[in-house]
Amino acid sequence: MAGSLGPASKRRVAEIAKSDEKEATYRSGFVALVGRPNVGKSTLLNQLLGQKIAIVTPKPQTTRGRIRGVLTTPQAQLVFVDTPGLHEAKTLINRRMVQVAEEAMEEADVILWVVDAAEGVTSEDQTIAEKLKRFAPRLCVALNKIDCLKPNAMLPILAQLDQLLPGVDVVPISALEGANFPELLRVLTSKLPEGPRLYDPETLTDQTERALVQEIIREKVLLQTRQEVPYAVAVTVDRFEEKENVTVIHATIHVERESQKPIVIGKGGRRIKAIGQAAREEIEQLLGKKVYLELFVRVQEDWTKDLRRLREFGL
Repeated sequence: MAGSLGPASKRRVAEIAKSDEKEATYRSGFVALVGRPNVGKSTLLNQLLGQKIAIVTPKPQTTRGRIRGVLTTPQAQLVFVDTPGLHEAKTLINRRMVQVAEEAMEEADVILWVVDAAEGVTSEDQTIAEKLKRFAPRLCVALNKIDCLKPNAMLPILAQLDQLLPGVDVVPISALEGANFPELLRVLTSKLPEGPRLYDPETLTDQTERALVQEIIREKVLLQTRQEVPYAVAVTVDRFEEKENVTVIHATIHVERESQKPIVIGKGGRRIKAIGQAAREEIEQLLGKKVYLELFVRVQEDWTKDLRRLREFGL
């Protein structure tokens, strides 16, 4: 299954286990990853697991729904829930994304607030801190991108965070480099309730292969179209058929304007071909076999303003 641990994931678990002391009691629970858009939540999740399960692009709000990643260590099982970025939401799709993140915070055993050290504590971060105060006993802060800081630049940021959330644990990390992950895992584990594993220890994610394929294709569309097509892209898998030597996948890329369709297709079909090729290569790595991928583009007028469509597309 796509959710099983790969070699990189097993190495990551071994590294963490080596650096931790054995605990008498086992702990397990859900850890919600929250923060502003583009602070590195999805990168952090992928690095912790040692395998990519959440798509990453330079565009804000790349993550739309909840993505769960499971990390099992000798001491605990941490079920990370990646969420859309917290931001001022004016449109229906943005309000739904913020709602998804806020619901995850309410339900989680631990909340991990990811802050971008390269940008420092912004006014948006200060607003988020106000919302997080009531969760203080189950809150931890990951100060990410410390690899981008000059020496001594971290101290003022740590002081600001302590002023905003007195007494809350702050762990400086680099999601890109995996720096200080053992300490982060130690702090998070200490906040989890005692209890047995929630998933089989080999499980990496509860996402289906179909869902992972949809997200891979959407990532390639966002990367290829850059600023030309904003958030108005959704992907559905219409056919997913396992054959002896190949997996046949037909998927539809949904846009909300007629003018966006030729942008995705590109001149002479070159862009849709590039999207398909990049997606196919990654899907083959995911599934471990040859893939035949066929993509279609369909206009769904104003789907980002239609609650029924949003639910249909996973929001």
